[in-house]
Amino acid sequence: MKVGIVVPYSWSFWGGVVEHAQEQAAALMELGLDVRLLIGHDPPGPLSRALHPTAGRFDLPPPHVIPLGRSVIAPANGSLANIVLSPSAVRRLERTLREESFDLLHIHEPLTPAIGVAALARATTPIVATFHAAGASRWRRAALPLWGFLLDRIDVRIAVSPAALETACAYAPGDYRLLPNGVRIPERVECGGRRDHVIFIGRHESRKGLAVLLRAWPEVHRGTGARLRIVGADPLAVRHLLHRNRIQPDGIDLLGVLPSRELDRELAEAKLLVAPSLGSESFGMVLTRAFAAGTPVVASDIDGYRQLVPRHAGLLVPPGDTDALAHAIAHLLLDETERHKQAVAARALAERHYAWPELARALHRLYVEQLDAPTLPLESASIEKTNGGLTASSTTRTTSRRNHLPARESR
Repeated sequence: MKVGIVVPYSWSFWGGVVEHAQEQAAALMELGLDVRLLIGHDPPGPLSRALHPTAGRFDLPPPHVIPLGRSVIAPANGSLANIVLSPSAVRRLERTLREESFDLLHIHEPLTPAIGVAALARATTPIVATFHAAGASRWRRAALPLWGFLLDRIDVRIAVSPAALETACAYAPGDYRLLPNGVRIPERVECGGRRDHVIFIGRHESRKGLAVLLRAWPEVHRGTGARLRIVGADPLAVRHLLHRNRIQPDGIDLLGVLPSRELDRELAEAKLLVAPSLGSESFGMVLTRAFAAGTPVVASDIDGYRQLVPRHAGLLVPPGDTDALAHAIAHLLLDETERHKQAVAARALAERHYAWPELARALHRLYVEQLDAPTLPLESASIEKTNGGLTASSTTRTTSRRNHLPARESR
């Protein structure tokens, strides 16, 4: 089976959807599927540095990645996304679809121009689409009248979380399957003997709540002596944030963007991960990555995080509450018995609910279902929380395939 995974962002810049698609491709290839990742790429050089002042991966992508074009920075969902918008990328996508002869396309964020929309319009195979975003979006309201009708071409819709499901159903009602973001599970981690490190992973964006954590940190540092390791955010921007808030940088290490292996090592050495986001999070991928490393979390009590963090694997605090955040961090740092117990539970939670091998098998079954069956089983997602993880109970009904647009060839 040959599967094309379509992502409207740039491989060169790490983000939740890019990481998900890359790990999805690797897990499916482990099962023996022939997979290509169709995605933007910003090659090394002065133009990439000028268009993207933040650090990125400017080396060559692996062989299974098919670069479609450069990206530009665009506001999206309270963030700044690296989206591929050039007409030449659409032409490359169309040529790739002809040359690769995929059996099935899996499109992430299908309404995002230009790659996602073009893939919906030009596909001649079954389409699986994953919806990641949560929260309101101005551009989505504008996009629906222009190309929202293309959503009818999707054969199976997946939402990564209840928050993403709620958002998607508001503008694209229909039947969805709930399949969470996956995570790589390190072969072996030690839940005890950790350094007095607290790690934050995220870009310097207001919705990530880094300013809240920085305001809470002096109290935590005085009481515990721990160090805060900030990963992903631009060091210069963090220094400006510290200066504006008149916060001393004592006990703070600015690491910038780290390669995946170094990030795994940082997580495996840290006692806690802190995720103080203020909202607009559909799924806490950094949380499940911490769980996989046996690292408990202190996170904001918001949609997208609330369903992921059971009491036995972390603590939730009100978003934006500096005092509550400081107290929760210090509590786990000073109570090693409780922290270790949560670390073991977090690791078990990741293995049970979010490991990529099992999620890849679920996707493979779904793909086979689309390619082999003359009818399309659809599941209406009924979200449940079981032992701290996300599951989907569903009522299955069988319906004939939708009538597709004339441009879509018969199968």
